[in-house]
Amino acid sequence: MFLGSVLQRIDGVDGYGYNPSMMENMAGRRQTFLKYLCFIVAIVIFAVIHESLHVLVALAFDEYQWFVVHPYGLEVIFKTEPAARQGVAWGFISGTSNMVTILIGYVLFISRNRIRSLPHFSMRTLGYYATIIFLLVDAFNLSIGPFIYGGDINGIVRGFGINRYAVQSLFFVVLLVNRELIAQKVMPLYGVRTRHPLFIPWFKPKGTNQSSTSQ
Repeated sequence: MFLGSVLQRIDGVDGYGYNPSMMENMAGRRQTFLKYLCFIVAIVIFAVIHESLHVLVALAFDEYQWFVVHPYGLEVIFKTEPAARQGVAWGFISGTSNMVTILIGYVLFISRNRIRSLPHFSMRTLGYYATIIFLLVDAFNLSIGPFIYGGDINGIVRGFGINRYAVQSLFFVVLLVNRELIAQKVMPLYGVRTRHPLFIPWFKPKGTNQSSTSQ
């Protein structure tokens, strides 16, 4: 398969060794590679910010012990065992990183037009993926995530003494709103089209059908 495709490309090269379609294909592959790379970098940036905030707040409350890098992600180890964690400090240690990352997502969303107009393809792509990741990941972690893997919600609930399902319900609304912002504002701005049910607008603004009909 690979050899056949290579031979077809060679057959198409002109007498000067230049094939426009080959150049376009190589440029397309380069862009695809950059997209994957930017996606990975955006995830790494998110993880570093999220876990670093855990570390900084834990240091403020003298609860930081060490930092572990796993193949599947990063983990901050605290001095107090999970079963013994009580008090408002744990609400801040567990919840600050989630609040900050979501706020960063909103800053990126507000700045989406500036990010979209950046001169470099890689910076625009990184901004696109970072906006989506920062808007969705921690909103998911505090809404649907606790049903699957627990996570930061345990410290938030114990620290602030609030109802787990109230927290999950609140951030589920945040998750839905952020998803809609991405589907209606971010993806169209970058010319991204999809039929995937998770990334299409669920609530169409009033007048959308009328304006499309009039055109």
